[in-house]
Amino acid sequence: MSKVELSGRDLITTQEWSFEELETTLRTARDLKVKYRRGSVPHVLKDKTFFMLFYAPSTRTRAAFEAGMTYLGGHAQYIDVSTTRLGSGEAAKDVAKMYEKYGHGLGVRILDSAIDYVYGAGVSVVREYAKYSEIPVINMACCTYHPTQGLADVMTTQESLGRLKGKQYVILWGYSRSFRGVCSIQEEALLFPRFGMDVVLAHPPGFEIDQKILDEARSNARVTGSEFMVTNDLATALEGAHAVFPRNWASKGLLEVGANQFGKERELELHEKYRQWTLTDDMVDKMDRKAIVTHVLPVMRGEEVTDDVIDGPHSVIYSQAENGMYAKMAVMALTMGRRYK
Repeated sequence: MSKVELSGRDLITTQEWSFEELETTLRTARDLKVKYRRGSVPHVLKDKTFFMLFYAPSTRTRAAFEAGMTYLGGHAQYIDVSTTRLGSGEAAKDVAKMYEKYGHGLGVRILDSAIDYVYGAGVSVVREYAKYSEIPVINMACCTYHPTQGLADVMTTQESLGRLKGKQYVILWGYSRSFRGVCSIQEEALLFPRFGMDVVLAHPPGFEIDQKILDEARSNARVTGSEFMVTNDLATALEGAHAVFPRNWASKGLLEVGANQFGKERELELHEKYRQWTLTDDMVDKMDRKAIVTHVLPVMRGEEVTDDVIDGPHSVIYSQAENGMYAKMAVMALTMGRRYK
């Protein structure tokens, strides 16, 4: 039985959970993975309901939370925000209090086109729900953080590489004709240094992430004696890397004012300047021979990364997606249950 008590806790960012709490969650996720494969997942959330409020669409997040809640004996209810009265002036406070009376947990997903890519607009909504709700609020991805994804990625990296201390993790900007926000990028930047990995954030000029996140990532690295580095040099970023995460994200300029004001065509012109930022077999050859290639999906094939790489022997993307369910199950079990055994 865990000595860490997480019942009733919100999860908006892993930065607000202690390392012991994160370790407890990962141990629970690994245990649930074993039990799931044996067909013996304990129904620790029997007769409980998890409301999932989606401002933004999802392929994996919805499916993983819904399936995970079913395996834990409870029910997850999907709510497309367009079917609610929130767009007609209803206050988040009133919705939070209502779901609090109906259920036992609330997930919120709000990012990218749902907020016109304006950085900060999503996390403020998630925190608004958490402020007024007495049931746990789980951030299912916002403009700033994606905590359950980060936990799944650490779990996968540990399974693939073993001890993480001293190994190098590269977060690599990838060329794409479409673009997304920085939640997964920033989640990785914050989380992996806490597990002792040296993290390299590699991107072209103009694609800088939140300075506060950079400062926190460097602080996390100092605690574990690891390093956190930022580079604009694609040629050297991958040398000796043990893991690489190639993903596109929008420019700092667009995230400051939004896609409509900045202009999507202007943004795509910036991306076209850096078409060479595509992860290829030649680039993987610079990495450690046992290195892994990760991605939170959806992956932009032929743009962020070539098919040969993402379907090759270094890729762990499907294990990563599977572990996403166990990480989400662990968070729900620990925050919505009394105690997970």
